[in-house]
Amino acid sequence: MSATRSSIHTGFLGRAFAALGAANAVSAAVEAGRRPRARDLKELGIDPVSFGQVIR
Repeated sequence: MSATRSSIHTGFLGRAFAALGAANAVSAAVEAGRRPRARDLKELGIDPVSFGQVIR
């Protein structure tokens, strides 16, 4: 595998695992009744400020 192809593949996998980890952390926080970390929300493309305004 070429260096360029390898770096693209590794970058994609790194971002995919980061998104999965953030989704898991946000899900666990919401289920436990806690506010998720802003970093995890940003990773998922969710505005942390507007997340608190969601009506359950």
